[in-house]
Amino acid sequence: MSDVIYVSKETLEQMKAELHHMKAVERPAASRAIAEAREKGDLRENAEYDAAKEAQGILEAKIKKMEGDMANARILEADAIDTSKVSILTRVSVTNITTNKTMTYQIVSEKEADLKSGKISVTSPIGQGLLGKLVGEVAEVKAPAGVLKFRIDKISA
Repeated sequence: MSDVIYVSKETLEQMKAELHHMKAVERPAASRAIAEAREKGDLRENAEYDAAKEAQGILEAKIKKMEGDMANARILEADAIDTSKVSILTRVSVTNITTNKTMTYQIVSEKEADLKSGKISVTSPIGQGLLGKLVGEVAEVKAPAGVLKFRIDKISA
C-alpha cells in the first residue's frame, strides 16, 4: 500500500492526534484488560481473555494502518492549488444536466470525505469523473444509477 494520500495540514494534524490517542490511551487500556482477564484463571476457557486479545489485535492493526497512511501522506497547501482545472482540494460548482440542479463540492482525499459538508473523495465515481475537467466541460460519471452528466460551472480554491 504505497498509495500517496493527499491531505490538508489540518487533516494530518487530526491523524497525528488520533494515532497518539490510540498509542497513549487505547493501547495501555487493552493491555490492562488482558492482564485483568489473565488473573481470572484458566486461559483456555476464558472468553474475556480471548475478547481482550482480539480487541488488542484490532487496535494494533488500526495503528499500523494509520502509521502507513501518515507515511504516505502529502500535504497540499490551499494557495498552491491550480484552479484552471478540477484537482484535489479545489471547490467545484457543477450543474446536473438531467435535473438542472446545481451543487458545489470540494474534491478531497478519502480521509477527509464528508458528503454532508460537501466534501467528496477524489476516488469516488463523481470525484474521478470531475478530475482534470475545465470550466464549461461536461463530465460523464458512471454511477450505480446510470451515467450522470455534470457541467463544470466554476472552479475555485
